[in-house]
Amino acid sequence: METTRYDVVVVGGGAAGLSAATTLGRALRSVLVIDSGTPRNAPATGVHGFLSRDGAKPSELLSVGRSEVLSYGGTVVDGEAVSARRTPAGFEVILGDGRRFSGRRLLVTTGLTDELPPIDGLREQWGRGVVHCPYCHGWEIRGQRIGVLGTGPLSVHQALLFRQWSRDITLFLNDTVEPTDEEWDKLAARSVTVVDGAVASVDAADGVLTGLTLRQGPSFEVQALAVGTRMEARSAFLESLGLSSQAHPSGAGRFIETDAMGATTVSGVYAAGNVSNLMAQVITAAAEGVMAGARINADLIEEETRRAVEGHFGPFSAASEAAVSKIVLGHRRHGLNDGQKAADVGPAATVEKDLA
Repeated sequence: METTRYDVVVVGGGAAGLSAATTLGRALRSVLVIDSGTPRNAPATGVHGFLSRDGAKPSELLSVGRSEVLSYGGTVVDGEAVSARRTPAGFEVILGDGRRFSGRRLLVTTGLTDELPPIDGLREQWGRGVVHCPYCHGWEIRGQRIGVLGTGPLSVHQALLFRQWSRDITLFLNDTVEPTDEEWDKLAARSVTVVDGAVASVDAADGVLTGLTLRQGPSFEVQALAVGTRMEARSAFLESLGLSSQAHPSGAGRFIETDAMGATTVSGVYAAGNVSNLMAQVITAAAEGVMAGARINADLIEEETRRAVEGHFGPFSAASEAAVSKIVLGHRRHGLNDGQKAADVGPAATVEKDLA
């Protein structure tokens, strides 16, 4: 099967990938976006914290983004990347259906997967009554009775964060969280109720969250439930390039490590958005996509300039001209006499003598 070639192949069609592709398209680069159609925020009713797009449906934001990519000559295809390999010209990405696309550079914007605790009814409420980010959802549940499900070392921090949006916060330790003495003091000072015991189910009526039930104990009414998920970068297809996810220092999950401009440890491979920044909101992911796109364009310019200097686009270059001049003219290539007498420097001196 013939491989289609681009300057840049972007794997992931969310905010980061589409922003990067738009940036590269405006830089007159041929760019392809491969989109699996499984955005992390699909269950959410709206995108928040995105200037001028607050409350927009996630699907609407992506539709507008795709249109912008196409308007600058970019290409968007549906499909899932299953592997990638390095080639003499850059990289080749193989899709699950066998299609192959190659690019001089590879940008990964595949996002992450939220791993939820195995509690009955929890997944059904994900993105509705169950939320994870106070900056994404806090305004919508302000003043409500909010529960925080203990899932790990950041749960106390999460409970204290949501306390800004409501005075009625209950932290359910869920046989998972053991607050330190300092954390107990903080919870008490902020009037956060703490409930011990494992949670058996997340309860709802007519699709609306109503509360939690403990395995050995009563039920508790809550109007919203905050859950800190384990966040796993969607990066398995990169393992064939020797690039694997790393444990995040916070303990929140695994991510692809990059520098400030999105470069990974594998030359020519970049990453942006949630795949490399687990905490990034949609607007942050979009901004990182812009930065990564600009860095990739600069990288390509550096490569093209280097090849031009080396004579990649023709037989003449500064280096080759200097080499020829040295062979033919020796010291005189600089317009200087090498110190020998005119009679000894060759035919030109002989001509002058005869004319005299």
